[in-house]
Amino acid sequence: MQVLGGVGVPVVAAPMAGGASTPELVAAVAAAGGLGFLAAGYRGAEAMAGQIARVRSRTGAPFGVNVFVPGPDDADPAAVEAYRARIAPEAARLGAEPGTPRWSDDDFDAKVDALLADPVPLVGFTFGCPQASAVAALRRAGSAVVVTVTDAAEARAAVEAGADALCVQGAEAGGHQGSFDDAEERTAPLAEVLAAVRAAVDVPLIAAGGITGAVGVRAVLASGAIAAQMGTAFLRAPESGANATHKNALADGRFTATAVTRAFSGRRARGLANRFMADHGAAAPAAYPHVHHLTGPLRAAAARAGDADSLHLWAGTGHRAAAERPAAEIVTEIARGL
Repeated sequence: MQVLGGVGVPVVAAPMAGGASTPELVAAVAAAGGLGFLAAGYRGAEAMAGQIARVRSRTGAPFGVNVFVPGPDDADPAAVEAYRARIAPEAARLGAEPGTPRWSDDDFDAKVDALLADPVPLVGFTFGCPQASAVAALRRAGSAVVVTVTDAAEARAAVEAGADALCVQGAEAGGHQGSFDDAEERTAPLAEVLAAVRAAVDVPLIAAGGITGAVGVRAVLASGAIAAQMGTAFLRAPESGANATHKNALADGRFTATAVTRAFSGRRARGLANRFMADHGAAAPAAYPHVHHLTGPLRAAAARAGDADSLHLWAGTGHRAAAERPAAEIVTEIARGL
């Protein structure tokens, strides 16, 4: 199965859950010859279908839909409650109440069923690998299946399950680490992970992590990838659905570094290092998506208030290169440099 058939520029706009990956962004990247991904994470199956319809109304080009694979409900209730008490003053300061922590499968089965009933060119999975039966069913429906991996062992498991291609994520990537198991922080850089996965499996690889322009794309293509996946590079584009506080922070000289934290969601993710991370990161429990739901009202209030020090500012290590310009221009500039 041809993974990126019809895509002229080897650039994939990463699926960024939470609103950043809009149908408009997907269509704009496609118009310039790249491939866009919708993020189905945190959306129900019906909302996902609505986003797919909006993409199709804007472009006939190939695109992908990414789905979160649910993990076990093994959070420590006492640790989650202690974290709720810890961040309660933050909520009060923002005029909000902590949310209700809970486990959710993110409507996984319904999303897979919807994608089987109305197939899209690519279906991606993050935070794990679906069962081989689901992969086979999606492939029979006409979708290529891409699984995000962070090491060679995950790559072998995904290929064994029938994945057509892998998205290989290095530690430089912004947002959540896509590892199957969040027990340990992933610290290996993209070049190292890509080499290890390349040696372990023989399927097409899409490289992700800190790539912001043509130089980075050329590097991963030379290392055997078929394309580069970029997220942070598109966050400040007008088509991005990232909130204004997030977009402005990417260009704010106060934020000079990124760090990995569980403070906002209970799962490790890289973002601009801010006060909330520093104050609460070490205390945050390994409890995803419980902490995500717990901090949701705080994060929404912080975004409305323009309080970048209390907000999850997901960003990769190349965040300084994120430009406030149309997504098509970003892709076109990269294409010229290849």
